[in-house]
Amino acid sequence: MTPATQQANGRPDPRAPYADQRREFILAALRANGRADAADMALELGVTNETVRKDLVALEQLGLLRRVHGGAIPVGRLSYEPPVTARTTLSEEKELIARAALQHLPDNGSVLVDGGSTTAKLAEILPRDRALRIYTNTLSIATALMDAPLLTVYTLGGRVRPVTSAEVDGWAARALAEINVDVAFLGTTAVSLERGLTTHDPSEAAIKRLMLSSARRRILLADHSKFGKVSNCKHADLADIDLLITDAGINPEMLESLRSTGLGIEAV
Repeated sequence: MTPATQQANGRPDPRAPYADQRREFILAALRANGRADAADMALELGVTNETVRKDLVALEQLGLLRRVHGGAIPVGRLSYEPPVTARTTLSEEKELIARAALQHLPDNGSVLVDGGSTTAKLAEILPRDRALRIYTNTLSIATALMDAPLLTVYTLGGRVRPVTSAEVDGWAARALAEINVDVAFLGTTAVSLERGLTTHDPSEAAIKRLMLSSARRRILLADHSKFGKVSNCKHADLADIDLLITDAGINPEMLESLRSTGLGIEAV
């Protein structure tokens, strides 16, 4: 996978050495070379050796590499999943998608809000003047809604994944088996015509699959950067989704191909 910071000449764009992009670049070097030299990475990225050292520490804590003298070597999987709170790219597009999603809220009733940076935007702007039951598997989303007196907020329970604050495993699964909601606003890591919706973690994928059967209507919120990609674990087919809300930056050919499947789409 080409690092997000690379230009056509293969070198990183010095204008955008954000932490997530630096770490993707480091992992790409590990995939290509079997090791990453810290000094070389600092030179390529245009940052200090200390910045690269901190990146290597962060990636080692996620179990994605092992630090050695002068750099790092790969261990296990090489797929970087940044924390939801760090996913600050395309914030304008995500807010447009979230505002479009407001038009699909029931006047009253129940809503399921999946984890993710775009669904978190939706939680921030949910109207506080109507009585809704909000179910979510994400602690940060529940916390954001706690101060709204007309909203009744439920979390699903279960083990909390630190990277996403999402509740997973058996307790969350049992809760989803017992609820029925009017509409679910869903997130994903990647969308492919061939592989459908995929995400990083198998435990989150399992909960996302169960969300489909808990909702009368299922709406996917996904910015244009998610399309034409595949992540580790499949959690839905395109046919499982009633409506996709994305932004106008989506590739026109991809948009046409998605529409040809019969999927309802709003590109805002």
